[in-house]
Amino acid sequence: MIVYDPLWRTLQQRGVTTYKLIHQHGFSSHTIYRLRHNRGITTALIDELCKILDCRVEDIIQYMPEER
Repeated sequence: MIVYDPLWRTLQQRGVTTYKLIHQHGFSSHTIYRLRHNRGITTALIDELCKILDCRVEDIIQYMPEER
């Protein structure tokens, strides 16, 4: 399962809030909801987050194996 736990740490380190993502960068509140609940997003969105935060993909997403 892909989780976005690293994203929240990176946002905090960069001083970027979800408010700023929505109002200054045009993200929808639905996209923020999807990120908060570890739902799928596009690679274009990951690319945009990397540009905004000046970071690597690993600073946004992490793979966590699901227990069976």
